[in-house]
Amino acid sequence: MGATAQFIEFLDTTLRDGEQTSGVSFVPHEKLLIANLLLENLKIDRIEVASARVSQGEHEAVKMICEWAAPRGLLEKIEVLGFIDGKNSVDWITSAGGKVMNLLCKGSEKHCRCQLGKSLEEHLKDIKNVLDYADSKGLTVNIYLEDWSNGMVHSPEYVFRMMDALATYRVRRFMLPDTLGILNPLQVHDFIGQMTKRYPLLHFDFHAHNDYDLAVSNAIAAALAGCKGIHTTINGLGERAGNAPIASVQAILKDHFGIRTNIEETCLNEVSRVVESYSGISIPANEPIVGEHVFTQVAGIHADGDNKQNLYCNELLPERFGRKREYALGKNSGKASIRKNLEELGLNLGEEAMRKVTQRIIELGDKKEQVTAEDLPYIVSDVLKHDVKEDLVKLKSYIVNLAAGLKPMATLKIEIRGKEYEESSSGDGQYDAFVRALRKVYKVTLGRRFPMLTNYAVTIPPGGRTDAFVQTVISWNHEGKDFRTRGLDADQTEAAIKATLKMLNMIEEDYD
Repeated sequence: MGATAQFIEFLDTTLRDGEQTSGVSFVPHEKLLIANLLLENLKIDRIEVASARVSQGEHEAVKMICEWAAPRGLLEKIEVLGFIDGKNSVDWITSAGGKVMNLLCKGSEKHCRCQLGKSLEEHLKDIKNVLDYADSKGLTVNIYLEDWSNGMVHSPEYVFRMMDALATYRVRRFMLPDTLGILNPLQVHDFIGQMTKRYPLLHFDFHAHNDYDLAVSNAIAAALAGCKGIHTTINGLGERAGNAPIASVQAILKDHFGIRTNIEETCLNEVSRVVESYSGISIPANEPIVGEHVFTQVAGIHADGDNKQNLYCNELLPERFGRKREYALGKNSGKASIRKNLEELGLNLGEEAMRKVTQRIIELGDKKEQVTAEDLPYIVSDVLKHDVKEDLVKLKSYIVNLAAGLKPMATLKIEIRGKEYEESSSGDGQYDAFVRALRKVYKVTLGRRFPMLTNYAVTIPPGGRTDAFVQTVISWNHEGKDFRTRGLDADQTEAAIKATLKMLNMIEEDYD
């Protein structure tokens, strides 16, 4: 199977099924931007963007996406879920400019009988009426066999009678969902095999759900059994436990089975982060491919191996996915890991200096403190006490105010290269007011660029005490360079200010 030249088509349903994640709702302009990233950057073959007749906002979103896609020749890649409702779904989709409808039909006898209260013959009659009307309106139709997995387990004769009736009808693709996430890979391979053997000329898609944490495995099994299309979402978003995440499915298809796709892998991380931001659903740090920690080596022996012909690397190279390998610092770090981070910063220490820095990092790790690459210059300064410049930027004093009914205010006095500056500003929060005052110093008084804050994360150790330390990690972009700084304090604003002061000293050294 590994030498196959098979091609798999991806349908991404982040904007439809992914939006059924509890608490997730994309506004129209967010849907448009995600659609743009999926089609033009990630090179997804097709995207499902909405369900018909849900709301006026959904109609506006579909219309915006279709108006964007049409002049780019991408309109046939835009799909909308429709229902057996006479003319209503067809009219809704066509009025929004859509050209492809994914028609939701009943793929199990139980759903047909209990939910619709109809026989298969009655249901088929309703389906064909919608198909005929859609054809008259110029719509391409794919059919979802909802609850197909239960249909194959409990009523396969129902599934095959339905397929026999529709196989020669005007249907582009038949989409086979494991609606309740009940199947395992062996069942998927068996059931998809039955479908492809019985209907070899038809195009089948498989749509997995992750209730048993088997969505990725089931998607792979479907591909190996002859499915031509796989449904996925960004970050595995979806109802209940979610859908199959595209990053994992793509990597396994390519690396383990030699299956071709159109996916532009270097864009996976970028799109993943945008969807994380818009959805509000955080990506687990250990999520394969896109998790924050998955390309971070912790053990010192691994860093040493990477220096010796990449002994601890596999096919999942970070550069392949638009990322880079990092080397974590802590009590398990060896000299090789620390040296890797120092090299990134342009620092080259002798053996005795390395021993002292390594020992200090181990001490910090024993206290469960997180040590980042950005902390290294400060650790080196603290340990070695020589040949290290003192802070060029010092916060002499500041005050932040918060009062009901008034915008927060901040006043600060800061020393830069021996000269003091004082500024005040209001903001949407205490830290925002502080940063706005800083920007005045740098942009107005000094006429210099001020870094852009790209991410702000706050963590509190387990226990939830009111006096617990707060760790604030801030991501910045300055002159095209991305970096992070960390602050630790019992007060969240103070922790953020400490992280910001680290950033100011870093860019001040760059300014030299």
